[in-house]
Amino acid sequence: MNIVSAIVVYVITWWVVLFMVLPWGVKPPEHVEEGHASSAPDRPRLLLKFGITTAVAAVIWLIIYVLVISDVFSFRDWAATIER
Repeated sequence: MNIVSAIVVYVITWWVVLFMVLPWGVKPPEHVEEGHASSAPDRPRLLLKFGITTAVAAVIWLIIYVLVISDVFSFRDWAATIER
């Protein structure tokens, strides 16, 4: 896996994990202020969610990287069998 492929896989993994982490701990406020949506979260805690996303995406990316580098699962062999 070259550096560009590794970065692309990490970015895609990061975004998928972000969308899984975003709903964690979200609850609407008890008292809605005028001009705010009633469904808007009270404390979204985005920096914490970005940190969790980065850590989880790094672990998932590392697993993908090890699988690709170690040839436990060869994508090239798998693609060759599909072409036939």
